[in-house]
Order: sequence, then structure tokens, then C-alpha cells
Amino acid sequence: MLAQTASSALAASGFGWKCLRSCGLKFAQLLLCTGEKTRYTQTPFAKSLATKHNICDASNLVSAEIFSGIGKITIDRPKALNALSLEVMKGIVSTAQALDRDSSVKAMVLTSSGEKAFACGADIKELSMYNDKEAFRSRVFDGWDELRRVRKPLVAAVHGYALGGGCELAMMCDIIVAGESAKFGQPEITLGVIPGMGGTQRLTRLVGRAKAMELILTGRRIGAAEAERIGLVSRVVPDSEVLSAATEIAATIARYPAPAVAKAKECVNLVDEVPLTAGLQYERREFWSAFSYEGKQEGMAAFLEKREPSWTE
Repeated sequence: MLAQTASSALAASGFGWKCLRSCGLKFAQLLLCTGEKTRYTQTPFAKSLATKHNICDASNLVSAEIFSGIGKITIDRPKALNALSLEVMKGIVSTAQALDRDSSVKAMVLTSSGEKAFACGADIKELSMYNDKEAFRSRVFDGWDELRRVRKPLVAAVHGYALGGGCELAMMCDIIVAGESAKFGQPEITLGVIPGMGGTQRLTRLVGRAKAMELILTGRRIGAAEAERIGLVSRVVPDSEVLSAATEIAATIARYPAPAVAKAKECVNLVDEVPLTAGLQYERREFWSAFSYEGKQEGMAAFLEKREPSWTE
């Protein structure tokens, strides 16, 4: 029951920031955004979200569905191991933005089709046509920055290969659930380049300088077990349960008041940008501001009355 009230008001003691520095970003995000497990019951899918919202021009490369308050985004390019072309990037970003605007959606899951790869990386054939001046002028990867501005939690369901851009895409998500056979890595050095979608920055923040330096400079791939051990992923499950586990986490988050969830995510992400003292001050302000929401009133009343809360936000 206490976990339910924690999602409606951030801990005034500064638990969020202390947790981040002691147990890692992905695990802290999992703790702050979820409570006890909840059963996930699927309702009939809405019609194509691309039709409903005119989301993107990615044709059949990215699809979306809404069910039970969850928006599911699927990369559908299995023959190319879900390589992240610019068209796929635009599809993922614009779809996530549309789901973020949809009031019926409380959390999102990012997955992909096929059994071999979540995403094998950027589309090398496409990138090989750029020279440095063209890439700089066209700001090729800038679109990915918009994905991190989405306010609703995004859970990655990773199976198979998540290499290069695929690993970087997973790290853009708030929580990563990995199948036991998943493989992560930043092999750009083997192509004579470096990570360009945030790998040098996000990987270092998640796993530390020493491990990130090794993985980026050697291009070594790691399995799901090691990825969980070093703090890259939140949870490892059997391959057959990856999507259901990610959906279960999203469903748990969707139960809680959206304003509190958004505040929790914002505070966790701020840890990459500001010192501890400033972060604690920001968390404290957001904690007290949560008291103005209906979620706080209902959550604390339900706790004191020893009943399940009935959220309306």
C-alpha cells in the first residue's frame, strides 16, 4: 500500500536522489515508477494509431497500438534486423510524441518484430552515403533528442541484438527489460567511427567510466546477465517473457496518477544534469507541489483508511 502513495508524492527525505547514487539509474527508475506487480489484462486494440493521429510517414516500418492505458510501439523491419534508418527514427519519435499527447496513454512499451534483434544499429548502408559536411549540415541524429523529451515512461523490451544504435535506443528508454539471450554493445569502433546517438554519454552514466571505456574502445558485446550486473538493464527474464514483462511494468505504472509519474521521471533524469544539492532541492519542491494534485489526496486517504486507492488522474 505504501508503494501506491509513493507514486503520488515523491519522498521528501531525498530518497530518490540517494537511491540514484547508490543503486544506479535504471534500477532507481524501476523503483520510483512501479509498485507491487499487477496482472495485465489486454483489451481489444484501438485502430491503427498512425491513422488515428497521422503519426508519421514511416509506412510499415513502425507501428503502434493502444490497450489498457499502454501505448505499444513496434519497429517492424526484421529482414534488416530492425536497423535504425532515418525513416525509422522519424517513425519512432513521432509515434512516441503522439502517444505522449494522448491522454488515454499512461505508459509506453518499445519493442520490435522478428526474433534475432531488437535493433542491430544504425542503417550502415544509409550512413555510408554521408560525408562529414553533409552529416553536420543535415544534423542527421538530432531527431533522437526529441525522444528523451517525452514525459511518459518508456519501457524497452529487448530481445536478441541491441548493438550500436540499438543499444543507444534502449538507453534512451526509462526502463530496459532484456531477454536472457539479449546482446548489448557499442561496436562502432570496429567500423572506424564512434557512437553517435548518445552511447559515450549515456553508457558512461549508467555503468561508470571504466566499464564504458572498455566496451566502447573494444567494441565487446555483453550478454543480458552482465548488462544487468553492471546496471545497463533493469531486469532479465526468459526470452519468451520479454514483452509480457515489459508490458506488466508499463501496466503497473499506468495504475498510478500521471502527474506523480511524470514528476518522478523528471527528477530521476535530472540527476544527469545537476549536482546532488541542486537535485535534492528540486526533488523537495516537486514533492510538495504534488500535494496540490488529487492523486495525493486519494493516495494518502486510501492508505490511512486501509483500502485500495481509486485514482482519477
